[in-house]
Amino acid sequence: MIPFLTNLVNGISLGSVYAIIALGYSMVYGVAKMLNFAHGDVIMVAAYVSFTATQYWGVPPLVSVLMSMVVCTLLGITIEGLAYKPLRQAGSLAVLITAIGVSYLLQNLALLIWGANPKVFTSVVDFGGIRLFGGELVISDEIIVTIISGIAVMLLLTWFTGKTKMGRAMRAVSEDKGAAQLMGINVNFTISLTFAIGSFLAAIAGVLLCSSYNTLMPTTGSMPGIKAFTAAVFGGIGSIPGAMLGGLLLGLIEVFGGSYVSTELADALVFAVLIIILLLKPAGLLGKNVQEKV
Repeated sequence: MIPFLTNLVNGISLGSVYAIIALGYSMVYGVAKMLNFAHGDVIMVAAYVSFTATQYWGVPPLVSVLMSMVVCTLLGITIEGLAYKPLRQAGSLAVLITAIGVSYLLQNLALLIWGANPKVFTSVVDFGGIRLFGGELVISDEIIVTIISGIAVMLLLTWFTGKTKMGRAMRAVSEDKGAAQLMGINVNFTISLTFAIGSFLAAIAGVLLCSSYNTLMPTTGSMPGIKAFTAAVFGGIGSIPGAMLGGLLLGLIEVFGGSYVSTELADALVFAVLIIILLLKPAGLLGKNVQEKV
């Protein structure tokens, strides 16, 4: 019973991190209709900023997290303005190649600045955690904060996109950029804001991820970024609840698969389930099929 509950808690925690990253992917894809494959590397930048602030500048952990959020938000706006905005009318292949180029650029800059050796990342939370069943089940600080953060982010994004003026503008741009512009919506600003929000979420995910594993290196965000993209597709890319659901399911499949089947096959199980889901429901679990007139 205890091993099952431990795996369940770990799966929800890991899935919450994937969900936060997937929400960033979904926001950008839903509005700009592009896949920002540099998103995983923004996660890595966030962790390095927090690491540098705490280890070299003596900044308190929570302040370092705020610094990561600010830096990544500005980085997201900069990337969108310099790399993606000039390609607004270009084909999807050009945008995809540019995104991969930005990803490699960020990774190599990290190598030049911080080096290739793994760094020990000190957790930014420390309040004792929770012990249940006489101490047999330990829920760490990182797990608690990660799960709460995932739920809070999804609820806030759902409220923002549904109830605020800018959220409605994002939905309008997502539906039809031309019509939104005719209605007085600043399309460029809306897309930049979407990138800012996505990068802000990447900062949260990056710090939480490295706090859980206590390790940091230039490729830190690559695999979680790919898995989070898988989670976004799993749940229905462009859907906020879908990204959350996809992330949680992905985390649970990975943890339970590694525990009960094989650690080597855990990733294979994740992608096998994804293939099955897409065969049965191509738009994802909560995605909607959209018919286009030609």
